[in-house]
Amino acid sequence: MAAPAASAASPGIAEIRFASDAGTTRLAHLHQRAPLRVLFPAPEPGDGAIAVLITTSGGMVAGDRIAISLQSDPGAVALVTTSAAEKIYRSTGATTEIVQSVSVGAGAWMEYLPQETILFDGARLRRRTTVALAPGAGFLGGGIIVFGRRARGERFTQGLLHDELEVRRDGAPWGDALHLDGDIAALIAHPACFDGAAACATLLLAPPDGDPTRFVMSARAVQPASPAAGWRGGVTAVRGLAVARWLAADPLPLRREFAELACHWRREAAGLPARLPRLWQT
Repeated sequence: MAAPAASAASPGIAEIRFASDAGTTRLAHLHQRAPLRVLFPAPEPGDGAIAVLITTSGGMVAGDRIAISLQSDPGAVALVTTSAAEKIYRSTGATTEIVQSVSVGAGAWMEYLPQETILFDGARLRRRTTVALAPGAGFLGGGIIVFGRRARGERFTQGLLHDELEVRRDGAPWGDALHLDGDIAALIAHPACFDGAAACATLLLAPPDGDPTRFVMSARAVQPASPAAGWRGGVTAVRGLAVARWLAADPLPLRREFAELACHWRREAAGLPARLPRLWQT
């Protein structure tokens, strides 16, 4: 299917705030503006509140601007995901901009686990994500980036990707950034960069007690890297975070490993069931 023609900038907003009411997490605030829409499926037993982000336009067109704000008040437990993979269409010059902010109150738990971001060849995306954690707060989040429409034999060879992430706990920051521009095909092919990978992913855990060491060790036990597995990964601890990364020649096994570790960490760190919403199973 051909990408839609570029149009005027389409600002989209999703503001979601959860609050704890007598031990039950409830929606406390919602503001949404097209092309973003938010649905709230009933959580399965043992889970907190769930919100699902939907892009009603079917993907991001060059020049689109999206702002997502997620907040868990003290004691609230919530998970936010997306209904499907997000497509970033080819651009003739304009850049898609996504700004995401996550705020987690004292003793609260928030998961932001969107499905894949698929970069069409020629896509231009700038995305910035900030996470602010109060004392005793916990956070699990990350994402998967797919370089091109693999089923069509397409590769992400030109365009722009600038993806920033910043996490702050008690004012102490940790930041990460990925920038791809110019000859992107050569950068992805380079053995010291992506070594020809079709997709990459990052998952980070900020445990409520601020000590990531045991989560790093358990992740290495759960996901021993093997050349035959079709993916490579690693996990480390830095500034109170456990950070896992993957590269894969095929996005599907990477998606499985990402979901498996997310399930494992949410059970270990928050005592939640080792499962993701059913949308992740489709």
